[in-house]
Amino acid sequence: MKQESQNVTDYPNSNTIFIVWKLKDESPQLKNIFQQLCALVLNLNNSVFNRFPDSRASCVMSIGYEAWKKLDLPTPLPKELINFEEIKGVKHTAVATPGDLHFHLRADNNSICFDMAIEISKLLSSVAESILEIHGFKYWDARSILGFVDGTENPHGDDRDYFAKVGDEDALYKGGSYLFVQKYLHNMDAWKGLSTEEQEKVIGRSKENDIEMSDEVKPSNSHIALANIEGENGEELKIVRDNMPFGNPSTNEFGTYFIAYASTFSTVKKMLTNMFVGDPVGNYDRILDFSTAETGTLFFAPTREMLDDFSG
Repeated sequence: MKQESQNVTDYPNSNTIFIVWKLKDESPQLKNIFQQLCALVLNLNNSVFNRFPDSRASCVMSIGYEAWKKLDLPTPLPKELINFEEIKGVKHTAVATPGDLHFHLRADNNSICFDMAIEISKLLSSVAESILEIHGFKYWDARSILGFVDGTENPHGDDRDYFAKVGDEDALYKGGSYLFVQKYLHNMDAWKGLSTEEQEKVIGRSKENDIEMSDEVKPSNSHIALANIEGENGEELKIVRDNMPFGNPSTNEFGTYFIAYASTFSTVKKMLTNMFVGDPVGNYDRILDFSTAETGTLFFAPTREMLDDFSG
C-alpha cells in the first residue's frame, strides 16, 4: 500500500507556529489521548484544505525517540531515530534538548495556525507540557533576521521527495521523514557591527542579490562552504529546510528556528559536525560566532497511514 507522507515537503508559508511538547510520565489517559491526537492531526489537515484550499495550510506532527517507546509504537523503530547527542566543537556546541512531540503549523493566514494550535493544546494539556513555542513569520523575500536570503540551497521538484522522505532502505517507514530542529538566537549587536562585506564572507553569498561567492573567493569557514555537504563518493547530500525567523524587538530577542526534514538523519548529523566541529577540525562555521543554538532535538514524522493506524 502506498504511504502518503505528511506535508513535509511543503514550501515555507507566511506564518508558522512550532510547538514542542514533553509527555507527563504518570498519565493513565496518555495512550488514549495520543490516539485522539493522531485523528485530530489528520482531521485538521483535511479541514483546512477543504475550508481554505489556497492557504497552503498544514499541520505536521513528529514523534521523538522517548515518546515512541513510551507510547508503545511499532518496533523496530525507524532506523535512525535516536536521542540526539550534542556535537561539541572547540568553541561552539550543538546542544541536545528534550522533546516528545513536535508540531509544525503553516498557513498564509496566522488565524489558521492559531486555531490549529488551540485545538492541539486543548487535547494535550492534561497529559503533556508545552516546553517551547515559536511564532515564525516570513521576513521580506524569505530572509532571516540577519538580512540574508535563507533556504537558497533547498532542493526543488522531485528532489524534495528524494531528500526529505525515507525510501526503500527502511521499508517499514517509507514515506516518513526525520525532523531535526534547533532554536538559534542571534547576537544582532555584534552582527550589525560587521560591514556588509564582512557579513557576506561569513555567509558566503552577496547580501543584496543572494549570489554565491566563487570557490576562489568564498572563505572555507563560511556558512555555505560548511553547510553544503557531499557523500563519500562525491554525491550531493541535501535536506529540506523550512527555517523561519522570529523575534521580540522590545526584549531584543531575535532568532531563526532551524527545521530540517531529511530521508536520513546521518545527512543532518554530517552537516552539523561540519558546522560545529569544523572541516578540517577547528575550521567551524563562522556564523556560530553570531548565532547560538539553544535547542537541538530529533523527531520522526510518520506517514498519514501510520497516523491513522496509531489513532486506533
